Amino acid sequence: MNYKEALDYILGAETMGSILERNIIECLLSELGSPHKGLKYVHIAGTNGKGSTSAMLSSMLRAAGYKTGLYTSPYIQQFNERIQVDGVQISDEELAGITAEIAEAAARLKARGLRHPTVFELITALGFVHFSRQACDIVVLEVGLGGRLDATNVIDSPEVAVITNIGLDHMDCLGDTLELIAREKAGIIKQGCDVVLYSQTKSVEDAIASVCKEKGASLAFADSSLAKVRSVALDGIEFDYNGYSGLKTSLLGIYQVGNAVTAIVTAEQLRRKGYAISEQNIADGLSSTHWPGRLEVLRRDPVVIVDGAHNPQGALALTDSLRAIFPGRKVNFLIGVLADKDYSSTIELTMPLAKSYHTITPPNSRALSAQELAAEIKRHGSVPVFAYDDIPSAIDAVLASTPADEIVCIFGSLYQIGEVRSYFGRDTF
Repeated sequence: MNYKEALDYILGAETMGSILERNIIECLLSELGSPHKGLKYVHIAGTNGKGSTSAMLSSMLRAAGYKTGLYTSPYIQQFNERIQVDGVQISDEELAGITAEIAEAAARLKARGLRHPTVFELITALGFVHFSRQACDIVVLEVGLGGRLDATNVIDSPEVAVITNIGLDHMDCLGDTLELIAREKAGIIKQGCDVVLYSQTKSVEDAIASVCKEKGASLAFADSSLAKVRSVALDGIEFDYNGYSGLKTSLLGIYQVGNAVTAIVTAEQLRRKGYAISEQNIADGLSSTHWPGRLEVLRRDPVVIVDGAHNPQGALALTDSLRAIFPGRKVNFLIGVLADKDYSSTIELTMPLAKSYHTITPPNSRALSAQELAAEIKRHGSVPVFAYDDIPSAIDAVLASTPADEIVCIFGSLYQIGEVRSYFGRDTF
């Protein structure tokens, strides 16, 4: 099996969609020799901020000298991004070789009358095998969907379970209230483990605290109100936090301060468990974190920013950040969304900042067409709206019509970020 054949096998899995159960991934991993056993993990769940928090913590652990695995989703530029060790993506050859073994194991499951693994189950198994063979000291493991029944939740008790910001997303399978969703995310909390929770609404905090009490788990809050921002600029954010002075992150969003605090508190919890992570390791790891597609500046004349905000909570964080970086300025939005997201609320949140909207269709089967999105935006206000057939033509038109001193923000779906970054010559993660 070569690399292309491996990707075709994974992404063309005969069992499509998300199936929230752990029986098949457990059987698949057993067939592969249980590679997830014997590794240590930080398990991270949440609605927003999982990826950034994972990247920051991974960078801190690497700065401290630990061989660190990182498992995230979805990918932005290349599939291999999802599985990294010490910042190096799994190679094409390793991916193909491990996938061939997984395909044989999946065939044995089918021969026993079990269903074929889903795409996410296959990728999760791939990650576990790679991290095991690389003998990682610790793996930062991002949940795919929910937590309780997610394929990543086959691990034993993690070193730390982290819950980031929780919002209303995937309500069809996780629940229709923040409290129900919180309890699904809290499914990663194991008996007696340490938990770090991004400080948020009291109802969510109470729901997580209740699960911690049930499981005899310790709970530490990552309280971003203790962080004091010194400066916000296109080059990043500088802030102080709870004894740390002059911390810096090149990740631009104001919301990244909360994610940074979550990563810091998690690193401190690991230090209490015996990990040798110094304050300098934390500062160095934070300053060297690079996470594309999160308020990433792609150009400066005009300023072009791309962001992965794809739900109302993300849109609120995005608009707060844009107001902080560009006070009193209007923004030309280039937006594409998936049809199963709450795009109506996203439009309402961004409308006060909008000078114009330019709609695109993300490269995903669940995408809302640019024309349908444009029609929806027109129902929310009188801001000029333009629809385009494809992403390059949309960017061409926006750049041609936007003066050098104005702002363009491209957002709405993680699935379009890769093509947008490629347009601006950013072909690596």
